[in-house]
Amino acid sequence: MLAEPEHAIGVFDSGVGGLTVLRELQRQLPYEPLVYLGDTARVPYGTKSPQTVLRYAQEAARFLTAQRVKLLVVACNTASAVALSTLAETYRLPVVGVIEPGACRALDVSRNRRIGVIGTEGTIRSGAYERALKASDPTVEVYAVSCPLFVPLAEEGWMNHPSAEMIAADYLAPLLNQGVDTLVLGCTHYPLLKQTLQRVAGPDVQLIDSAEETAKVVAGELYSRSLQRSAAESLPPRYFVTDIPDRFERVGGSFLGAPLCGVTTVSLD
Repeated sequence: MLAEPEHAIGVFDSGVGGLTVLRELQRQLPYEPLVYLGDTARVPYGTKSPQTVLRYAQEAARFLTAQRVKLLVVACNTASAVALSTLAETYRLPVVGVIEPGACRALDVSRNRRIGVIGTEGTIRSGAYERALKASDPTVEVYAVSCPLFVPLAEEGWMNHPSAEMIAADYLAPLLNQGVDTLVLGCTHYPLLKQTLQRVAGPDVQLIDSAEETAKVVAGELYSRSLQRSAAESLPPRYFVTDIPDRFERVGGSFLGAPLCGVTTVSLD
């Protein structure tokens, strides 16, 4: 299927975290239709094997391309690390992940070339950010830490709870001790914790929101390929999940800062 300007942008994640990317797409590209798939039956991806994550990503991409999308956003750091190249080779449409945009921005703003990365166990284990950063600048020093408790804190709405700050202090201590001046939020949940993370990291550390940077790359891809939608009217996103739509609506609403409704449950088998 060839991409057409009036087709939607397809976005998928293992659950609700990718809604931070969708929110940025809505802000930067308000007239583009969006289709979101949260694989809530199999969340989280971060603790799965690369082979399993690749299979899940292929199934999610197959579903979204059947919805006639013109561009595919892999709004999951773990899936981006494992499956991006395979998806790009499989489909005749642009495929954008969340790792390269965040890495490029980190290199742009870092002054001392000491960059910290926080993410899920799977993302950190993959070394994808380190590879992306060093591919552009072999001299950069990269320090990475997995922060598994940040996801449940974000989903429970405890972003500014005192416990969140205590946990963040423990997680970030090894990075701050290394003198990083830039911190990549390498999980789509983490932008919700940005205020807490900035307080812990201090004003001299620049936080990189991969969701924001990914939306910028998507905009560039659309314009470079003449795939931007011509109509100047906003359309509501379509939401699909593989399980528990009620929880997705509740938690997702807090991610988007607005009520989320009209979620459809689907099977990827």
